[in-house]
Formats: sequence, C-alpha cells, structure tokens
Amino acid sequence: MITSFTYDINPSRILFGPGTLSCVGDELNRLGANRALILSTPSQRADAQKLAEQLGPLAAGVFAEAAMHTPVSVTTKAMAAFEASGADCVVALGGGSTIGLGKAIAYRNDTPQIVVATTYAGSEVTPILGQTEDGVKTTVRHPRILPEVVIYDPNLTLELPVAMSVTSGLNAMAHAVEALYAKDRNPISSMMAVEGIRALRDALRVIVTTPADIAARSDALYGSWLCGSVLGAVGMALHHKLCHTLGGSFDLPHAETHAIVLPHSAAYNARAAADTLQPLVDLFGGSIGGGLYDFAQSLGAPLALKDLGLKEAQLDLAADLAVENPYWNPRPVERDAVRSLLQRAWDGARPE
Repeated sequence: MITSFTYDINPSRILFGPGTLSCVGDELNRLGANRALILSTPSQRADAQKLAEQLGPLAAGVFAEAAMHTPVSVTTKAMAAFEASGADCVVALGGGSTIGLGKAIAYRNDTPQIVVATTYAGSEVTPILGQTEDGVKTTVRHPRILPEVVIYDPNLTLELPVAMSVTSGLNAMAHAVEALYAKDRNPISSMMAVEGIRALRDALRVIVTTPADIAARSDALYGSWLCGSVLGAVGMALHHKLCHTLGGSFDLPHAETHAIVLPHSAAYNARAAADTLQPLVDLFGGSIGGGLYDFAQSLGAPLALKDLGLKEAQLDLAADLAVENPYWNPRPVERDAVRSLLQRAWDGARPE
C-alpha cells in the first residue's frame, strides 16, 4: 500500500539528444536573454570559446576559472566578470565545477542559467549549491539556484576520459543510493533512483571497454539526469556529509571521493535501511556495500582515500568534522563507527 507522501517537482526544461548543443541560441532567445557569459574550467576554455563564437552577438564573453568545490573567491571574480561584460544570463559548459559556479552566480543575482552538461554530475537539475570558504564546505537550497534549462548532448561526452566517466557516474549513483533511504523519500523519487542506478550500471560497463559507444553515452546521461533529479527532490544523508567534509576541508577531488566512499556509506546504512536498499542488492548482488565495491573495482575506479592524498593522521579530524551537525541518517551517526568507516575507505578495504 502506498502511504501519503509529498513530491516537489523541480521545473527545469530538459533538452536531450545528440546535437542539442545547437539549441543554446534558441534557448537564450526563449528566455529573453541577449548576452550570455559562458562559464568553464580552464581545461574546457577552448570548448567555451568555440561555443561563444557559435553564439556570436549572444555571447558576452568567457569566464574559464571554475574550480572544484565552488570556492567563494572564484565566485567573487566571476561576479565581477559578469558585471563588466554586461551579461544578462550564464551558460555553464562542463561538469560539476562549472555548474556549481553558474549556480553560485544565479544565487547571488538571480540571473537565468543554461547548463550544457558534459559529465554525469547530476547537480544541474538541483536547487542546491555547495560552496567552500576558509576550508569549510556548506550547502544552501534556494529556487534561484535551479538552472532554467539543461542540455544533454551525448556527443559532448564521447571524449570524456574513461576514468572521469567512471568516477562521475559513481558520483551520480551516490545521489540515488541516498535517495532510496532519505527521510522524505517517496514512490516517485525511489522509482527514479533505481532506474537511474540501473542505467548507469549498464552504461558504465560498456563505456570502460567502448568509450565512443553513443548508445552507452546516452544511457549514462539519462541515468545521471535521473540521479540528479532525486538529489534535488529529497534530502541526503551520511554519504554526502562525509564527502562534503573530505572535499571542503581536505581538498580531495569531488567525484573520486564520492566513488571511494559510496560502498562504505552504503554498508554503514545497509541494516538500518535494508528494505529500501533491497532493489540495489538485486542489481549488484550480495551485500550492498560489497556489491558496490566489486562493481567499482570492475570498472577500475579508485578504491582508497590514501591514493587521493589524504593522510591517515587526518582521519580523526575528518571523523570529528563529519559528526558535527550531521545530516539525518537512517542509522545513528556515531563518531567511532564513522571513524572505522573512514579507515576502511582510506585503506581501500572491501566493506564487510
């Protein structure tokens, strides 16, 4: 029997399919925008410049300094560039770092946003902004943060390196895993979460052997859209608190950190959330933590936090920070248990 529930639908416009990059100009016109500041990371500057050339007079310029964890210092520079260019909207071309910068700008000045997603981050369909200042990463939720238009063009992911595809996909999966046991979960978000994980599971298995398979790339983007949608619809738990702590306070890379922590955070909650996680046990076999670990290992994903540069001596501080102001979690967030989780993730050990 389905009990009562609340489900908030985030009102983004989604354009999906090969060649949809060409729709950016039309979408700017539909939004009534005249001058778009194109955002990217330094490594995607050339792609951003190319898009600006294609947009012609609709482009106000390029700001290519987006960085991981959305540092407030970078946002301040981007805001100055936005004002100086006379822009009236932003187009974020890239993954989570660039998307985060566009959301940070919109949160401050309510400018319209178009996102052209080139990884499987999923954050492009959420009203959530994570930003870092003075070594602390915090999150804020607000309607201004949600992009108005999201474009998924699988052609733009064909050259996404396999290693980045894997960690980005596992990052997206983490959103959906936590959505299944979220306090405010509902039948729609749970259905989307399972389908998103299934699509990414199947797609990533193909991508690691045939990176240019357009069908697998399309399925991966489809899965990341679903996983991102549930991230924006329901609350997150221990996994995201841990990753925000490790990324914001120890400057660990975002997607890789999510990929490593996911099997361990799922194992931590496996007994307390056994019923809601059962569909994933069916997808991955065996225990949920062990199944996710084996899947990540089969893809060649990173498995140990020590390989990202985190020092073992930092684990005590990480545990202390992670249990401060904890997110709601189906199992109580206990400092010693979290410390043990982090030790296993640091070692790269398979969850029990």
